[in-house]
Amino acid sequence: MKLKHFLNLEWKQFFRSASFGKSIAINILMIFFALYFVGIFLFLGIFLHKLLGKINPDQDPLSTLNAFMFYYIIADIAMRFFFQKLPVMSVKPLLTLPVKRSKVVNYVLRKSAFSFFNFLPLFAFIPFSITLLTKGYPTASVLAWLLTAIAVTLIINFLNFILESFSSERELSFLPVIVLVGGLFALNHFNVISFADIVAQGYTAIYDNPVFVLVPIAILVALYVINFKQLRSKLFLDSSLKTKTTVVNASNMDWTRRFGDIAPFMQLDLKLIWRNKRTKSMVMLLAIGLLYGLFFYPQPIYRNMVFMYAFIGVFSTGFFLINFGQFIPAWDSGYYKMLMSQNIKYEQYLRSKFILMIMSVVILFVLGIPYVYFGWKILIAHFAAAVYNIGVNSHVILLGGSFNRKKIDLDKRAAFNYQGTGAVQWLIGIPLMVLPMGLFGITNWLAGFEAAIAVLLILGILGIVFHKKIMKFITQKYLNSKYKMIDAFSQDS
Repeated sequence: MKLKHFLNLEWKQFFRSASFGKSIAINILMIFFALYFVGIFLFLGIFLHKLLGKINPDQDPLSTLNAFMFYYIIADIAMRFFFQKLPVMSVKPLLTLPVKRSKVVNYVLRKSAFSFFNFLPLFAFIPFSITLLTKGYPTASVLAWLLTAIAVTLIINFLNFILESFSSERELSFLPVIVLVGGLFALNHFNVISFADIVAQGYTAIYDNPVFVLVPIAILVALYVINFKQLRSKLFLDSSLKTKTTVVNASNMDWTRRFGDIAPFMQLDLKLIWRNKRTKSMVMLLAIGLLYGLFFYPQPIYRNMVFMYAFIGVFSTGFFLINFGQFIPAWDSGYYKMLMSQNIKYEQYLRSKFILMIMSVVILFVLGIPYVYFGWKILIAHFAAAVYNIGVNSHVILLGGSFNRKKIDLDKRAAFNYQGTGAVQWLIGIPLMVLPMGLFGITNWLAGFEAAIAVLLILGILGIVFHKKIMKFITQKYLNSKYKMIDAFSQDS
C-alpha cells in the first residue's frame, strides 16, 4: 500500500465522521491561531539579530541565541507533550489486509514530521539564518547551524513519542515530562550541571566545524529507529484484546441510596470517576481549582481588582462542574448505545449528573472558606459565585452536552488531553466564565459591590426556582439528539 492510499483513507475518515461539521468549525479557529503564531515567529526571525544585539551588545548575536537554545528546547518538550496531537490512524482494519506493518509504522512516524510544531520554528530560524548570510557569516557554517536547529526540532518530535508511550500507562501521566523538564531546569539553574553552556557549546562547535552536524542527525536517526521498533512491536491485531488484570477496591456507596431512583446512575458515575485514568486524574487536579485564588489574592494588585472575584469564585467552586460537566454524556460514550437501550428515564440519567455537580460546588465552596483570610468581600463573592454555578452554570453545561458528538477514551491521559473537545467546549466558556465576570464587573462599576453580588445571587436563585422547567427543556434536547449521539459515539473518529 502506497502513501497516497493512507492519505486517501484518512481523508475519507475525516469527511465521513459524524463530528465533521464541528471539526470544520474548530479547525477554522485553529487556523487563525496558527496564522497568529506564524506571524509572531516570522517577525521574531526577521528582527531577532537586531534584538539579540540590543540584549547583549558585547556579544555576537548568534552566540547569544545559542546560550538561550537550552531553554527553547525544554520549553518545546513541555509544549509538545501537552499540546501536540500525535498522528493516529485506524490501523485495525489494515491488519487483516496484506499490508506490511513496517509501512503503516513508517507512515505514522513520517506524518509526525509534518506537524505544525515542526514547521513553526522554521519561520524564525530561516529568516534569522538569511540575516546571518547577509551579514557576511560563512555560508557552510550558517547552513550547518540551521540544519542542526531543524534536526533538534525533529529529535524533540520523536522524543515526544517516547514520553507519550512511557506516560500512557500512568495515572498522573504528565509527571514524567514535568520531572524531566523540571529536573533539567533545576540542575541548570542551581549550577549542578550547566546544560545551557553544554547546548551552547554544541551549537558553536557545529558552527565552527560543520561536519559535526552529523551528530544530531545520528541522534535523530536513532530515535526514529527506537520509535519504529516500539510501535511495530505493538501493532498486532490481538494487542487490543489483552487486558491488564487489576484489583478493584469496592467502595461502600450505600449513602447514595438516599437519592432514590437516581442512586444507580450516581453509583455508575462515581465508579467511572474513580476507576478510569482520565477521570481519576481530573479529581486529583481539584486542588488546582481549590487553590486557584492563591495565585491572585496574596498580591495587592489583584486583590483590588474586584471584578476578578467572580471569575475566581466561579472557577474555584465550579472546577469539577466545568471539567466533568462539559463532557456529558461523552464520559459514557463507550457504552452509551447499551445505556440507551435500557428501560430508563433520560431525566433520571441527567439528574444524577446534576446532583453530582451540585455536590462538588458545595464541597469546594466549604473547602474554600479559608479565603476569608483575604477579606469578607472575597468570601461573599465566592458564595454568590457558588449559587450562580448551581442555578445557572449547571444548566448551561448540561444544555451544552446535548450538542456533544465527540467520543472519549477513558484510558487516555487526563492532563491537557483534548480528546472529546469540540467547538461546543470552546464556545460554552463564554456563558460559563465570561458572562458572570462581565455582569459582576459592570454592575460593580455602575452600582457597587453589593449590587454586583445581588445580580449573581438573583440569577442563581432564579435558576434553582425554575430548575424543573429548565431540566424538562434540557431533557427534551437530549432526547431529540439521542440517535445522533448513538451514531457519533459508535464511530472511532
